[in-house]
Amino acid sequence: MKQPNDVFNDLQQKMSELFKNSPAKDVERNMKAMLSQGFSKLDLVTREEFDTQTQVLVRTRARLEELEKRVAQLEQRLAGGGASSAQD
Repeated sequence: MKQPNDVFNDLQQKMSELFKNSPAKDVERNMKAMLSQGFSKLDLVTREEFDTQTQVLVRTRARLEELEKRVAQLEQRLAGGGASSAQD
């Protein structure tokens, strides 16, 4: 999957090739400005930021599962200890 910057750069390159040596250079400049403004309004993140957050989420899920197991073990101990002291 391409990053938004890659898509923009590809589009920019194709437009440059198309409008090279033509009076449409102003159109290209205006189109670049319009696209840049449009992309800046979108709430986009870079691929690197996305990958970093994905790794954080994976670690957080693993830690959560570990903590859930510990809580279950502690609950079992409390339930087992509570039953034996009630019988005493």
